[in-house]
Amino acid sequence: MIRRPDLSLLEQYDAFLFDLDGTLMHGARQIPHAGDAVEAVRAAGHPVAFATNNASRTPQQAADHLGVVGIPARAEEFVTSPQVAARLLSDRVPAGAMVLVVGGPSLAAEVEAAGMVPVEEDREDVAAVIQGWSPDLGWSRLAEGAYAIRRGAVWMATNVDATLPTERGLAPGNGSLVAALRHATGAEPLVAGKPEPGMFTVAAQQVGARRPLVIGDRLDTDIEGANRAGVDALLVLTGVDGLEDALRADPVRRPTHVLPDLERLGAPFALPVVEGDRARCGAVGATWTEQGDIRLEHGDIADDGLQRAVLALLAVHSADRAWTGRLLDARGTALGPIPR
Repeated sequence: MIRRPDLSLLEQYDAFLFDLDGTLMHGARQIPHAGDAVEAVRAAGHPVAFATNNASRTPQQAADHLGVVGIPARAEEFVTSPQVAARLLSDRVPAGAMVLVVGGPSLAAEVEAAGMVPVEEDREDVAAVIQGWSPDLGWSRLAEGAYAIRRGAVWMATNVDATLPTERGLAPGNGSLVAALRHATGAEPLVAGKPEPGMFTVAAQQVGARRPLVIGDRLDTDIEGANRAGVDALLVLTGVDGLEDALRADPVRRPTHVLPDLERLGAPFALPVVEGDRARCGAVGATWTEQGDIRLEHGDIADDGLQRAVLALLAVHSADRAWTGRLLDARGTALGPIPR
């Protein structure tokens, strides 16, 4: 019997929804293999969408920045948290309502495009506050937001990412600034961006996808958002979270696949097969033990095929809870923490 060759991810999915920061770029620097991966998706005839929580740029500005990084893109390929936030907010306040913008000019532009009036200071006729990350956001604008929220204005956050990957490391993200207003007001914001599923639902509809793949570097935004939207997710280990995080994550944050980066997006990609307590993926495999541990039968955990076998076991045997067992080698010896 002739074995069929393993299909690549490019052959298994019909659209690719990319995160930006930590997945394709670190600030103004392209992550190795990212540009080639996007080009490979296009060459295969699949649509691309860029789904980002970053609220500091309009879609055109984001496309221009990605071009500077070395990845050509068009504004219409972007779905941003400011876009989604403004749309959601327009459903909650009257047309032409005053909206206090705790963020930058690009966020204000989305508010205006959605039929509302962006303002920078609180006043009695402010109906809502919209908050998004901006590099020059300061205390005075945060204070204006606190005044309006305490008066009862609707509060919409573009996202609650605690950190933002940059060339120099992890910097405070919008979620850290949202936390300041939460602490100051005791209020809880509505959230538009990832991990809410709307961004991926909108992106999939926008490109007409029936089987999209979400690609990101964060479990708490990209992967959770994909799972909540009911689509598969690939975690790349080029940003915030590592393999150990993925294996120990709550089920809603557990990825479908893991790869070190985007180099092998078009390479043969074996899928795991689970039979009872055993999972195999190509030539490697793993077994679920009675104690809830996972024993590696062949290969090293650095093998991404073996990682898929372990994830498949978790999907079956730890479907409703985070995994707390041990990872064992073929002799039953416990392995230490997995390096990034």
